[in-house]
Amino acid sequence: MKLSFRLVTITCFLAIFLLGSSCKTKFEKIRVSNDPELVLKSAHAYFKAEDYYKAQTLYEMAIPAFRGKIEAEDIFFNYAYTHYNIKQYMLASHYFKNFAQTFGNSDKKEEADYMSAFSHYKMSPAHNLDQTNSDKAIEAFQLFMNTYPDSERVTECNNMIVGLRDKMEEKAFEEGRLYYDLKRYNSATTSLANMLKDFPETDKAAEVRYLIAKASFLLADNSVYLKKAERYTEAIARCNDFLKKHSTTKFNKEVSSFLEDSRKELNKITDGRS
Repeated sequence: MKLSFRLVTITCFLAIFLLGSSCKTKFEKIRVSNDPELVLKSAHAYFKAEDYYKAQTLYEMAIPAFRGKIEAEDIFFNYAYTHYNIKQYMLASHYFKNFAQTFGNSDKKEEADYMSAFSHYKMSPAHNLDQTNSDKAIEAFQLFMNTYPDSERVTECNNMIVGLRDKMEEKAFEEGRLYYDLKRYNSATTSLANMLKDFPETDKAAEVRYLIAKASFLLADNSVYLKKAERYTEAIARCNDFLKKHSTTKFNKEVSSFLEDSRKELNKITDGRS
């Protein structure tokens, strides 16, 4: 009985192994066939079956044989998609862009330009990481919308740009806040001021200007005597800027106290010099 069960088990494993070997052998036979027509036909079949790794390999082999021929358009277009579908987004963006430039009269050009931009979007990381690809995606989406102003994809592009800018804004805010938390007040004021320049419509404007005012005051308060006058003057300007632009917020009382204390300290310094 045990021997029979063992024999059945071995037979099953052998059948599975042979089946796998048969599939691999079929692909390898195509790959080494030296038959461009068979390679291309099989590439399309693998692509349709969503086996993008095998399709990509065969498209790469087919490209030299069909370059400059009518089949080339579909080959290069699908080849770009194989990279996208296996999440090789950097290469996908490159090949979609290359397709649009090579096949300028193709009815697939708009889609290729969009997918080149969208591939950058797919590489955009979490807000706390480097946002180079977010910048590239925004630039690419804006170029797409300028090129195809009547495209049905314009609304989608705008929505993705908003999402990317929100992510970049959050990163800029957290960088400035981190400098503040580390008591690097000079870097905090510079970083947060740059955030306001880059994102003037931010809904965090009051909080950002509050942090700038507070960091300016704390920088002055912790400075050596020779720099106090200059820095209290700067703190006064930052506090006035906040109170001018934000008349009713939860920060107003505290900023007013920074302003009053800065004026008092500056008066002491100037009185001591006279």
